[in-house]
Amino acid sequence: MPTVIILAAGRGARFLAAGGTCHKLDASLAGHSVLHHVLAAAEASGLPWHLVRPAGGTAGMGASIAAGVNATLDADGWLILPGDLPLIRPLTLQRVASALASHCVVVPRFRQRAGHPVGFARNHLTALTALSADTGAASIVRAARVSGGVRDLALNDAGIIYDIDTPGDLVRARRIVRRRALRDNTP
Repeated sequence: MPTVIILAAGRGARFLAAGGTCHKLDASLAGHSVLHHVLAAAEASGLPWHLVRPAGGTAGMGASIAAGVNATLDADGWLILPGDLPLIRPLTLQRVASALASHCVVVPRFRQRAGHPVGFARNHLTALTALSADTGAASIVRAARVSGGVRDLALNDAGIIYDIDTPGDLVRARRIVRRRALRDNTP
């Protein structure tokens, strides 16, 4: 079974520079932190998950991915999920994990836009653990695409592309959460 690697190691500098008063992952969204929503989705998916959030929050994307994969070496594969996607749905994580059973790399898409989590099969272990600094896994996806090992998975979940980078993004996310709550509670 693949493990969801939740990346929460960044500084959140853009959020703070745009007027945020705390780290974006700690910002409140519907009574919980942004990160709490991501962790809750991972938990509700039923998939194992691992949080990468070193003290100081200064690890780059590549180093964070490598740390998460190294911490979960027994996994069948990995779903790489940034911690600033609070609208992600548990079913989305399950669908990416299911697609990973028959593909080396799975790239979820919403309306033709690539999103997260990107899934990597176990055969990418060496490449993922070799990542460092702020270089993410895009080069692994490109190489897999050349060999025909990528599945682009169309999903009806805007949460795969809706990240929180500015206080304005947080305001929009609050509106979306309110609309979802109203829709889900309508008889």
